[in-house]
Amino acid sequence: MTRSEAVREAAAKLRQAGVDEAEPDARLLARAAFGVDFAALLASGHEPVGPSEQARLEAMLARRAAGEPTDRILGVREFWGMPFRLTPETLSPRPDTETVVAAALKAVAQLAGPLEILDLGVGSGCLLLALLSERPDARGVGVDRSPGAAAAARANAASLGFGDRARFIVGDWASALEGRFGLIVSNPPYIPRPDLSGLATEVAAHDPMLALDGGEDGLAAYAAILRTAPRLLTAGGVLAMELGVGQRDDVVRLAQEAGFVTLGVEDDLAGIPRALVLGRP
Repeated sequence: MTRSEAVREAAAKLRQAGVDEAEPDARLLARAAFGVDFAALLASGHEPVGPSEQARLEAMLARRAAGEPTDRILGVREFWGMPFRLTPETLSPRPDTETVVAAALKAVAQLAGPLEILDLGVGSGCLLLALLSERPDARGVGVDRSPGAAAAARANAASLGFGDRARFIVGDWASALEGRFGLIVSNPPYIPRPDLSGLATEVAAHDPMLALDGGEDGLAAYAAILRTAPRLLTAGGVLAMELGVGQRDDVVRLAQEAGFVTLGVEDDLAGIPRALVLGRP
């Protein structure tokens, strides 16, 4: 069997298993199983598949057909053009979260450097490291309640070349943190607890519950962040947070009660309000 034939067969197996994006998933898994990039996969389509390559591909296909997401199988997810290694303690970065990066960068564009950035609930480090990639003058701190997540973010920072500009600590939001930051960002857990049982298996079985559970109303993390952020923001500083579907009005209300003003709300590519940008009067 050639590599091209193996990819077509893999896609057929995934379609039969009910996988929505069977063709792109098959190509991603074949690329990993054969140890080649996309260009090489296309160029080497006529080459025969070796026994060890076939065995690796079959093992990956079985996991995907059983509902494990492709990025979990590969152990990596691209975000803001960079590869982030995943662990069981980290949420897999979503494309929607890039809306927060773009909104935050726009909001601090006029802030004179050097910029200090704080990422609350840092997870894989995707938000913080994407921001550092766009602001060479910036340094950052990432906080997470999960020691495993903080370790994963630290490893991603090192592998992506930001190890000397970012540090990572374990903590309950920023309760024990000192210092002042020109930009605070967060993608907090925001799914209401009663809705967790309705999550797709690909999410519920593979993303850490700590990164999903937003309390009974989905607003617990927002309330905690808004309580502690004022003492950590510099004058003229910005707080940017990801919003869950339908949460804009509730989070804006909480922010106003905490003394913040809304600087902007940015929609994601689906037209859903996704990034809330706040400041202090």
